Amino acid sequence: MSFNENKPVDDWLAQEVPETVLEPDLPIIDPHHHLWDIRSFKTEPFASFQQKVYLCEEIINDIVDGGHNVVQTVFAQCAAFYRVDGPEAMKCVGETEFVHGIGAMSRSGQYGPVRLCSGIFGSADLRLGSAVEEVIKAHLAASANFRGIRSAFPLDLNTTFMQGYAILGKYNLSFDHYSPDVERLSGLARLATAQPDVPVIVNHLGGKIDPDADAQAFSKWQKCIDEIAACPNAVMKCGGGQQRVGRWEPPFHMNQRKRPIGSEALCDLLYPFYRHAIEAFGPERCMFESNFPVDKESVSYRTLWNTFKRIAKRMGLSETDKNSLFSGTAARVYRLELVG
Repeated sequence: MSFNENKPVDDWLAQEVPETVLEPDLPIIDPHHHLWDIRSFKTEPFASFQQKVYLCEEIINDIVDGGHNVVQTVFAQCAAFYRVDGPEAMKCVGETEFVHGIGAMSRSGQYGPVRLCSGIFGSADLRLGSAVEEVIKAHLAASANFRGIRSAFPLDLNTTFMQGYAILGKYNLSFDHYSPDVERLSGLARLATAQPDVPVIVNHLGGKIDPDADAQAFSKWQKCIDEIAACPNAVMKCGGGQQRVGRWEPPFHMNQRKRPIGSEALCDLLYPFYRHAIEAFGPERCMFESNFPVDKESVSYRTLWNTFKRIAKRMGLSETDKNSLFSGTAARVYRLELVG
């Protein structure tokens, strides 16, 4: 099924001449993608996203047409299908209920061998303090695939928030975080240090990634990455460098180019960011991510994973390191059962 609302991004990507898939047998776990129907959303950033509907069929088509050996995926919080009724704090549980259904559809095998959403991280307001435990328990009851949350955090790490954050440790859950402001990583490092039993997962290379950044901006980004990398319970998602941030768009965004960029050119542009993040954390604490359909506005699924494979080759990574980056770290951090 095709949705008219998706036509602009579909038409733009259709101009691409599909690349040959590099290393087609390499197993991949995509640890960060969204699912949604945002046709009625009026607020940002959702109102500006080009892919208005992205559900089971859409991501399966991207994976199949992409040609890479994607074996499992992890769903990333995006305020999808929250409940419209009930207590305010519990409305976010609707997202986990929805995603669990997509995972069940995938596990039937009707859509091919890939296991969609074998991990899920949703949302919960940790500012509730210890009262957030009821929300966490509801997420866990909604899906055995629930693995943690993504949310903002207060820079003062006040007592009430830390009481809520401690609930994640109690249930062996992780904390995903993203802000386009890379300087937020300093506070995230303090949070990771304060609760070392909670895995902290840095999304999208830690902040806004501008290939045209000057030396000073790049150096500031490096310093912030090094600070959070010093926390042994922190891991890095290497991806999201293709996304629009507010009104700013990367030079390869569909609004900036007539035709999609190729993997070699994209690797050339973003290689310094990926190389530094992987070297700072080590491959065993890094995982490549698609961030689809957000990054779909800049690159196809096939080309994106070819880009990641080019990065790994250019860095001269071993097979062990590549296995960590493409599947092993994601399986370990999100506690996924390796199938096959």
